[in-house]
Amino acid sequence: MRGLRASSLLLCGVVLIQLLTTQIDAQRSKSPWPTLRGDAPLVIARGGFSGLFPDSSLAAYQFAVSTTLTPAVLWCDVQLTKDGLGICYPDLTMSNSTNIGDIYPSRQKTYPVNGVSTKNWFTIDFSLRDLKDVSLIRGILSRSEKFDGNGYQISTVETVFTEMKPDLFWLNVQHDAFYAQHNLNMTNFLKSAVSKKVTIDFISSPEVNFFRKIAGTFGRNGPSFVFQFLGLEDIETTTNRTYSTILSNLTFVKTFASGILVPKSYILPLDKLYLLPPTSLVQDAHKAGLEVFVSGFANDIDIAYDYSFDPVTEYLSFVDNGNFSVDGVLTDFPITASSSIDCFSHVGKNATKKVDFLVISKNGASGDYPGCTDFAYDKAIKDGADVIDCSVQMSSDAIPFCLSSIDLGDSTTIAQSPFRNRSSNVPEISTVAGTYTFSLSWPEIQTLTPSISNPYKDSNMYRNPNNRNSGKLLSLSDFLNLAKNSTSLSGVLISVEHAVYLREKQGLDVVKAVLGTLTETGYSNSTTTKVMIQSTNSSVLVDVKKESQYQTVYKIEETISDILDSAIEDIKKFANAVVVRKSSVFTRLDGFVTEKTKVVEKLQKSQLPVYVELFQNEFVSQPYDFFSDATVEINSFVSGASINGTITEFPFTAARYKKNLCLNRKETPQYMAPIQPGALLTVVSSASLPPAEAPNPVFTDADVTEPPLPPVTAKAPTSTPGTPSTNAQAPSGQTRLTLSLLFSVFAMVFASLLLL
Repeated sequence: MRGLRASSLLLCGVVLIQLLTTQIDAQRSKSPWPTLRGDAPLVIARGGFSGLFPDSSLAAYQFAVSTTLTPAVLWCDVQLTKDGLGICYPDLTMSNSTNIGDIYPSRQKTYPVNGVSTKNWFTIDFSLRDLKDVSLIRGILSRSEKFDGNGYQISTVETVFTEMKPDLFWLNVQHDAFYAQHNLNMTNFLKSAVSKKVTIDFISSPEVNFFRKIAGTFGRNGPSFVFQFLGLEDIETTTNRTYSTILSNLTFVKTFASGILVPKSYILPLDKLYLLPPTSLVQDAHKAGLEVFVSGFANDIDIAYDYSFDPVTEYLSFVDNGNFSVDGVLTDFPITASSSIDCFSHVGKNATKKVDFLVISKNGASGDYPGCTDFAYDKAIKDGADVIDCSVQMSSDAIPFCLSSIDLGDSTTIAQSPFRNRSSNVPEISTVAGTYTFSLSWPEIQTLTPSISNPYKDSNMYRNPNNRNSGKLLSLSDFLNLAKNSTSLSGVLISVEHAVYLREKQGLDVVKAVLGTLTETGYSNSTTTKVMIQSTNSSVLVDVKKESQYQTVYKIEETISDILDSAIEDIKKFANAVVVRKSSVFTRLDGFVTEKTKVVEKLQKSQLPVYVELFQNEFVSQPYDFFSDATVEINSFVSGASINGTITEFPFTAARYKKNLCLNRKETPQYMAPIQPGALLTVVSSASLPPAEAPNPVFTDADVTEPPLPPVTAKAPTSTPGTPSTNAQAPSGQTRLTLSLLFSVFAMVFASLLLL
């Protein structure tokens, strides 16, 4: 057992060295901060890096020290053992975060805790010696179980301080009254810790009487006392007053504490996970001479919809909102808090870009609004996208328009519309029935209500419900005019799929429709807006190259491990750039990054820029190596893999990264270092390692080669119920030619009649 613990800690150390190739003391921003003392907010690592490793394990503390902005503050929840020793452990009951039930199955007891009868394993019933065989495990079930088998031991307060040597050490005393009821003295323990050369910089507690008991214990140079507020209507047991009552009298709090620790909602309240106007608590507390620390930060929990699942945005709302800044944040993911404060605070709207890559939207800002709507495109432009995209679909009357899928059921509420009976089976497109765009006319499609995508609803994560049906769908012509009127965009990307099926079975030439619309809207003569036409089909791009001078982008839809030089040579004949999946850049195994492929390197060596998709903010979309932080992921792809562009449903997050203040320094701070592929996997418990998988396929020239596009097969006219032909708008592409011929024939017949 001890050998396992030692080896797992050694492995953790190796990982830290690999992950953080350059260890430097990051210098905090010199910009003025509206904190009480004018210093940058503190990053307080709750139980270490507890968002990844078991809370309060030495591995969690070590990782926090190595990834946190200096001075690193380590938080220890102090519990007392049967023999009066202090340990760092998140609660006084032990079933949730240890394997104690396996070690001592019959030693549960029942005690009243804050008036509630509680049956569990309590720290007060075990000596430190008893706990030597008890291992720490994850306390939040949604987090990875892969580190639970590492045998991480419960550590004493003294051990954590001695081993970690933190810049600042914060002890949280949650249950002093409970321990006193069982003849254990927290004050005596704290005195003993100090006598053993443990430097305590902060002591927090939610109990007023605890501070009265320790007043004067540490002298004038002792730790700062911070009063912790629980729920507003919870009762502070030692005064029998609600925390909301105590909050209304901050001058009283100032008599025994120099700071307060409050949940996020005390400052930025929520209503159904939407932000309400901020309270004046920070300003009021600063006026009373109290520092304000905020708890509840974690990257892998629900945050306000206003933040678009982006934890950096949430941190900035507390530290860099233009009105106030809290004095510190208590977090399970100190790497994100550190980068938020040091790399993204005080970045002006017109700040200089520190790195150059294209931010390409995916159906607009489709993480915030229904994709391919005016709302989604407007937000993508506002959020800093360089290129907005249109996935072109064709209506039955040959109007090209923007929609994420050829199946209307994927992105509209057609199932609740009068057109729900237009469903059909098209095996060339899908194995299940769908209601396809070519089954409705453009006027009919315009009556449909768009619907936001929710790719992670199985994880109970939903996007912006208040605007889940906002916006209207745009024709390709409207999309191009919108883009042309923007002064910030550098280009548009038009995606063309299902061209063969549309030609052969529906009599629709999507390529000609796209090229015709581009000409109509003036893009053929445009010198300012770059046009890129993307497809997974080489035959489409070959056709585009023959008919136009637009840039072409070849999308490799499969996840690949490598690409042959011969395939690259074939791609260069018809494409100016390539799109690959994220997993073709960093391979994955069971939620962990295993290695970086040479796909990007090979393509770029042949002068083909590489754009990567799909970037999303939801933490469930990312391997554990990225710490549930979309910015860490972007950093690893841009700085670590040198990609040329991100294709993202959340353009704001990628665009903000370009202005990252940490990228123009001589030495990159540790919290902005790209990940080292495979490093985190080496710390996974050996029993939890997944079996090896077969490697992803190599992309060959045979995968590139396709026959030419077939000719357009005329489709017999059909009468669609409720679709008068007079409702159809002027079509584009090949149908315009058909109408011209019809008008010519009509003119000749009419002239002949006049001669008669």
